Amino acid sequence: MGRLEGKVAVVTGAASGIGRGTVDLFVAEGARVIAADIQDDKGARLEEEHKGRARYVRCDVSVEKDIEAAVAAATGSFGRLDVLFNNAGTGGARDQADAVTAEGFDQVMHLHVRAALFGMKYAVPVMRAQGGGSIVSTASVAGLQAGFGPVLYSIAKAAIIHMTRVTAPQLAPSNIRVNCICPGLIATNIFASAMGVPSQLGETRLDAIAEASKHSQPIARGGRPRDIAEAALYLAGDEASFVTGQALVVDGGITLGPSGVSQMSVFAPIVQALGIDAETLAWMTAARS
Repeated sequence: MGRLEGKVAVVTGAASGIGRGTVDLFVAEGARVIAADIQDDKGARLEEEHKGRARYVRCDVSVEKDIEAAVAAATGSFGRLDVLFNNAGTGGARDQADAVTAEGFDQVMHLHVRAALFGMKYAVPVMRAQGGGSIVSTASVAGLQAGFGPVLYSIAKAAIIHMTRVTAPQLAPSNIRVNCICPGLIATNIFASAMGVPSQLGETRLDAIAEASKHSQPIARGGRPRDIAEAALYLAGDEASFVTGQALVVDGGITLGPSGVSQMSVFAPIVQALGIDAETLAWMTAARS
């Protein structure tokens, strides 16, 4: 307990999912938090539950002035800013490359890439003046490998990873660390919203999402917001004082590829071409899983 004692954080996308899990953990570890979001009802409940330790600020991260105001709220309410967690985001447009629109492109890039960069723009002068800080952004395994998200979302998350790498050396002389987190399959309503399911309904299905995804990666359980919050806590705190420019993958091993039966199934056509019977193939699979 107390790993963020005395520190002040701004968390965007703070009212639900990974953001809410991070606010809860940061407050439990001693931080005071500006919880920035556009979900006013959830923000009000968050502020009530963490009375005196968290303040909700309405912030649409696609609007530069809102980001500036969220950073100003940290210094205005709590006197400083030690941690910025650029977390707000959604799946966005699902169009393939030959069907993307300018509107869809701008919406996804503004929500993810521009918002993270402008978060830095306003947080860095405050952090530099007080002697340092930590900036963490939510990227994704979709930014590392193909097949984990829509085209525009994947491009945006790849940009956040590279943004992390190019800004980290620029800000290191000011004792400001820049890192990002690449979640895998985390049970949040981002899946529901990406498929057009209302947020409220999606939130009732989080346990089902976790259950359905537990066999998608080597660690056979569904990922939860707390898993990403723990990574954010590490990168935000002094324990990570020698860590910058990194993309921390928190994915249950999904980017390592399938394991056991699934892994062996990749070789099934070759095995069959060699004339190995199904019974022997099943035995080989069991021995390796």
